[in-house]
Amino acid sequence: MSLDVRAPAATGSVPARPPCAQRPSARGKALAAFLPASFALVVGLWGIRRQNTMWGDEAVTYQLAQREPSQIWHTVQQVDLVHALHYAVMHVIFDLFGAGLLSLRLPSVLAMAAAASGVGLLGLRLAGPRAGLLAGLVFALLPQVQKYAQEGRSYALVCALIAWASYALVASISRQGRWRWAAYGLTMLLACLLHEFAVLALAAHGVTLIVSRTPKRVLRAWGVTAAGVVIGLLPLVVVSAGQSEQVSWIGGPVRPSPLLVAVVVGILCARAPLRSRGPVNVAALAVPILVLPGALLLTASLVKPLFVDRYVLFSDIGIALLLGAWLDHMCRLRPARYTPTVYIAAIAALAALVPTSLSLRTPQSRSNDATAIGAAVRKQGRPGDGLLYLAGRHRTLAATYPGDTRHLTDLALAQDPVESNTLAGVELPARDIAARMMQFHRIVTVRVARADTLTDPQEKAKTDTLRHHFRERTTTRVNGARITVYVRDDGTPSRPVLRCNTCGESS
Repeated sequence: MSLDVRAPAATGSVPARPPCAQRPSARGKALAAFLPASFALVVGLWGIRRQNTMWGDEAVTYQLAQREPSQIWHTVQQVDLVHALHYAVMHVIFDLFGAGLLSLRLPSVLAMAAAASGVGLLGLRLAGPRAGLLAGLVFALLPQVQKYAQEGRSYALVCALIAWASYALVASISRQGRWRWAAYGLTMLLACLLHEFAVLALAAHGVTLIVSRTPKRVLRAWGVTAAGVVIGLLPLVVVSAGQSEQVSWIGGPVRPSPLLVAVVVGILCARAPLRSRGPVNVAALAVPILVLPGALLLTASLVKPLFVDRYVLFSDIGIALLLGAWLDHMCRLRPARYTPTVYIAAIAALAALVPTSLSLRTPQSRSNDATAIGAAVRKQGRPGDGLLYLAGRHRTLAATYPGDTRHLTDLALAQDPVESNTLAGVELPARDIAARMMQFHRIVTVRVARADTLTDPQEKAKTDTLRHHFRERTTTRVNGARITVYVRDDGTPSRPVLRCNTCGESS
């Protein structure tokens, strides 16, 4: 939306700034930055422990971050390089504050508070103080933001960096300077190194500059900066491409509905005459960052499934900006009879968010519960029982707290995860697994719910031996897994080979 700045009436006079282009006051900036950040911090701290539970992806972070830096480096070279920087950051935090649920999740809470502050200032710069304040508050309330603000992964950090990179981009357009472009480029590169799909926000920024018809010198400066980001990211992309098994679990788009709803709502908001204050209007920035990353990832999923909602969490920046600007527009509407309607709609929206916000703070809000899985293994197992994971890659789900499995013998394990520099360890050949299973009278198995049927020899040896020589005694279902106790079908107890999971000695 272009500004209509009229020519001065008399020679030498200075045209007055339109009301929407007035420079924001220090008080306006403080409110747009501080209130959303404070609100996001309070919302993030609310129920942060989630009843002292941890889900599978967080369990991986928790376990890897406690390894030595050299072990982390050797592990990510084999698997999960895309999260290497986050594991390194969390290792430092654990060293400083100790490993625990709070130190695992607080960085994400603080990151979302920083993101809300960035969204508030970005909205202020694009559409005015009230729009910025409302955008920051809306951002903190979005269900996806609430969810990943309480998760020990990198997505909240990426979201914060992209929010501030977007602010740096708008500032660079208005006032040229190499240091501004350097700040933008370094922030974007850091976001991409935390998660390489953050590069999709870089593409959205390019579209913003094109549709805003920015001068060629600005496009050139952005092009040079973007090239630097891509070059800096390239080694990570090349190496992580060889670790594609990390996303092999994605069978199709995972939870695309929230993004699709946000896109529809955002486009409807963008059709209103939203206030604009500068060379880039709010729709030109918000719509591309809302629509383009998800659209590109969904398109790529036609070839190889890659879309997961949290990979494009930063798209919520776009819907927050559009909703904030639209609410500001509604507040400026005349006649005043529309104002009660706006208030009623806002109260109804807040009330509708309450059940969702409450459910996000329960263990059932995640696809599994590693804490409950480990506790169920500890409860069902007896000292000397065998332990079997179906499949082996899910060993991380019961390894968060070693005490849960200390008195059981992991029948398939040849090398533990730390020794082998892997996430789930190295398993024995199929024949050896079957032979060890036959030495035990009782075996506790961990089977992840909705897991794909695996056909590799080791998994086949586990299931065949259980089917032919054991019978199911009890099954405990927890969030995301089944813990089953099997006993030998012939009822003849064999003396088990007891192996300490820590030292590896047999008795």
